[in-house]
Amino acid sequence: MTQSRRHWPLRSRRIRALIAGLALVVLVLGLSGVRSTMAGWTGSDEADGSFSAATVPAPALTTKCEYRSGIIGLGARVRIFWKLPAGYQLDDIVVEASTSGLGSVLAPLTGFNLRSNTTSTGGGTYRTDVPTNLLGGLLGLGSELEIAFLVEHESGWQSESASVASNAGLIGGLGGNCRNLT
Repeated sequence: MTQSRRHWPLRSRRIRALIAGLALVVLVLGLSGVRSTMAGWTGSDEADGSFSAATVPAPALTTKCEYRSGIIGLGARVRIFWKLPAGYQLDDIVVEASTSGLGSVLAPLTGFNLRSNTTSTGGGTYRTDVPTNLLGGLLGLGSELEIAFLVEHESGWQSESASVASNAGLIGGLGGNCRNLT
């Protein structure tokens, strides 16, 4: 049987498409083959190195802290004497407190403005008064509170703390005291 001439263009297109497809497969497979190189992946050279993390210097307590009881407990405050490390400013200091006793988690002291409660005493040293009414109302009846000063670097890293512990004593500030922890 012979095919009519009108089917030849259809058959011709199919054959051309098949040849083009085979050529494309051969081209892709030929170009993607792995070729060897002369590079060597082993060598006898050795290198040494080291790294260290920067340490954010801590503020230092300069004098024994003081508990100021005020008049019958009103206006009571803890007075802390401390020094900034070289290269840091008052704005780099974070004040934290723990009203759950010594050794518990410290938290930022809310309602406290370091700049307005701190006086420069010269030579990079400061005196900060922390009102006891900000200390969670737990000062009194023998409870102890930790107050900590830390330097916060612009990277967010913080120094070790310079800390004091305070006890308001009994009602009216009788027997209140403060002691440096660091």
